[in-house]
Amino acid sequence: MADFTINIFLDADKQKKVEGAGLADKIVNLGGKKAIQVEMTAKDQKKLVKGFPDLEFDAANACVLPSEAEAKLLGIVADMKTVDVMKFAIMKLYNPLAGKAPRSAQR
Repeated sequence: MADFTINIFLDADKQKKVEGAGLADKIVNLGGKKAIQVEMTAKDQKKLVKGFPDLEFDAANACVLPSEAEAKLLGIVADMKTVDVMKFAIMKLYNPLAGKAPRSAQR
């Protein structure tokens, strides 16, 4: 079992996308809402928190990404046809250089 999970709650369009990727069996019911869960390691979680400082985790160590990042992650899940995508997705979601000024080349 993973250390942390990302919950992606599904509306009708998102559900069609997940089902179209052959992942209907990965849809779970969380508090009366349909969702898929993407598992991640503690290392991935640390990177996400750096990229999204306002990210909050519940008692089950689950979180919900901001809408833009969630859409990107759902696209990766649908394209790769698996929920085991964090090794790839973390590089798309976490930008370690965000907010840092570019350094000039030193000569």
